[in-house]
Amino acid sequence: MAGRSGEQPRDSVHHPVFARFYARISPRADERMGIGAHRAELLAGLSGRVIEIGAGNGLNFTRYPDTVSEVVAVEPEPSLRRIARDAALRAGMPVDVVPGTAEALPVKSESFDAVVCSLVLCSVREVPRALAEAHRVLRPGGELRFYEHVRAPTRGMARVQRVLDATVWPLLCAGCHTSRDTVAEIRAGGFEEVRFRRLRVPEQGLPQPASSHVLGRARRPPATAE
Repeated sequence: MAGRSGEQPRDSVHHPVFARFYARISPRADERMGIGAHRAELLAGLSGRVIEIGAGNGLNFTRYPDTVSEVVAVEPEPSLRRIARDAALRAGMPVDVVPGTAEALPVKSESFDAVVCSLVLCSVREVPRALAEAHRVLRPGGELRFYEHVRAPTRGMARVQRVLDATVWPLLCAGCHTSRDTVAEIRAGGFEEVRFRRLRVPEQGLPQPASSHVLGRARRPPATAE
């Protein structure tokens, strides 16, 4: 079971309408837009204890390799958390779905071999604080895996993203932002060996505000000898 660290705002995120919409469309997006394959790549090769931040409706759970011994899945939205608990029953290893926010993870420091962030850093309230928590809960040398939609590389779409983020997008999409520079935030958060590749989702058709994705990994620096 997850331990506790400090004060925890357990259900401070509540988007029941968006949660129902996301739970309905996300499995189809995984299949039709190739997101399921990206999830599998994200999780490949993980082992030991893993904490997944913002687990949503649990679409990653069946994709964890059997080298993972345990997953603690943190999800702040109550409706999605209920669905995730059902999804956990179909996983191939123990999955403990718990309430919590990315900015205040309810677990002990240096207690996980890997942290997984999958389409979640776009919507957290404070990205630096969320990454500081990811850094805290990783053991020295542990790995951060991330799959996120990010700021577009073209000026025109980046401009569209900024306008949407300042107006309707966060209201319609439960706090999501399209133009965050997530890789820069990860580097600024004290992680090293940051490696990633850019993706367009979906690959074909006109680009959308959330089409620019990155999939990668980084590490918490190993402990130094005193």
